[in-house]
Amino acid sequence: MNAIGQAAATPIPASRSRLLGHISADVKRAALDRNRELKEEDLSWSQTFGAFCRLSTQVVVVYRLIHWLRGLRIPVLRPLLLIPVSLYESVLRVLTGVIIDPHAEIGPGLLVHSPYAVLVGGTRIGANCTVQSGVLISAGSRGIGDNVYFGAGAKLLADTKVGNNVVIVANSLVLTDVADNTTIVGVPARIRLRGGRPQRFKRIQAPEREQ
Repeated sequence: MNAIGQAAATPIPASRSRLLGHISADVKRAALDRNRELKEEDLSWSQTFGAFCRLSTQVVVVYRLIHWLRGLRIPVLRPLLLIPVSLYESVLRVLTGVIIDPHAEIGPGLLVHSPYAVLVGGTRIGANCTVQSGVLISAGSRGIGDNVYFGAGAKLLADTKVGNNVVIVANSLVLTDVADNTTIVGVPARIRLRGGRPQRFKRIQAPEREQ
């Protein structure tokens, strides 16, 4: 999913267990992002485990754990688990440059495609959100829908609301509400195009040179 071939990873539904279901969906999206020719049921154990161990996925997993622990109502167990997980989160922040506010409510299938300089504030985000490096999502946002793609350097500021199936093109600055099924671009983002799914581009192999 580079700047030329922006391709949305396959949406993954969450299972019944909220925490484990969300983590499972996050990991599977990360695995499918590196294996786009495969379907969810075709993923091998090694591909899924490799996606889980990726630092950009670990950031999401730790966010899920801290978010869950903050709501845990067991006084002794909560701090015992929260302290080491928070320390691990601090290490990941240094290594990846990704900060996700634990107060954020984020649906399943969150994909940090490329880390570094990513800040997600304490807002509500739907399922299957994708963020690239340099993305800023303000805590003042009134909410983000499902299947939203943030290109590299995209910024979402003010009390804006983003609908479902939206593509925010790289380096765009969003200051106003964005409707469903929209691709938006500009600084500030005023150019709105129909359709909100990043397009797939086939990789063409260069012809072999004659010797």
